[in-house]
Amino acid sequence: MPRIAIVQKPPVLLDRAASIETAVAAVREAAQGGAQLIVFPEAFIPGYPVWIWRLRPGGDAALSARIHAQLLANAVDLASDDLAPLREAARRNKVTVVCGVNERDGSFSRGTIYCTVVLIGPDGAILNRHRKLMPTNPERMVWGLGDATGLNVVATPSGRVGTLICWENYMPLSRYSLYAQGVEIYVASTYDAGERWLASMQHIAREGGCWVLSSGLALRGHDIPDALPGKAELFPDGEEWINPGDSVIVAPGGKIVAGPLHKEFGVLTADIDLAECGVARRTLDTAGHYARPDIFQLHVDRRPLKPVEFDS
Repeated sequence: MPRIAIVQKPPVLLDRAASIETAVAAVREAAQGGAQLIVFPEAFIPGYPVWIWRLRPGGDAALSARIHAQLLANAVDLASDDLAPLREAARRNKVTVVCGVNERDGSFSRGTIYCTVVLIGPDGAILNRHRKLMPTNPERMVWGLGDATGLNVVATPSGRVGTLICWENYMPLSRYSLYAQGVEIYVASTYDAGERWLASMQHIAREGGCWVLSSGLALRGHDIPDALPGKAELFPDGEEWINPGDSVIVAPGGKIVAGPLHKEFGVLTADIDLAECGVARRTLDTAGHYARPDIFQLHVDRRPLKPVEFDS
């Protein structure tokens, strides 16, 4: 049975190199504990843009621009292999890594950031890149809209892994696209937390007959760097839990087997049995015997959305 681990530790906000170092150290720690699949939260490198939920819409434009400039400068450019240290950590420890990043597009414009989750194989190769399809509320002032090129389920030594980000998990058709590809390990990297979110994770495990790994971000006021413009006004209380984390591991059928890890840092682990997916789908296989393709069909357009085509 593969052992999986969810890393619930804070990144070094707005510092790509330091956040990658944190991730590399966490991969080493989890691998030493026997983990074969290691999962990080949404936008872990170089951190989720927590400030957007405290800025006044339209009233803090100058401050927002200053912070965004730092985020852009520290975002991950996959074309420049900014994740090379993390890829090497996966290869050296022979583990599969799922990590959320702020991705700066290196092909068009170079001015747009995407909320992206990257799947790295035990040979260090990037197996999949999924960009968040729909940023939520003020996130739309930070991230662009992704396409479906990364809406894939990938076979790994730990099982068939699919990923959705935060409120994408509330999009029924996004979930269904993973179910139809035979997802066994469903990774929900997120900034959301709390009872409603945890109930949704249990629902998805029942609906999809799959293991659900919700990787949440835990963050305190002390974890916000002093260099963040406007920190004193936005995050004055160092003891405040800005986000509680609530990482959780749910078995097919909906039983919570580890977590939730609430208002604490750590590495959540569990040994999972992939055979439980088949058992759960015996009575409910939403994309198999319980589907009605004669009535309902889903079409997913995986073609990359390109703003320009150059003919040579």
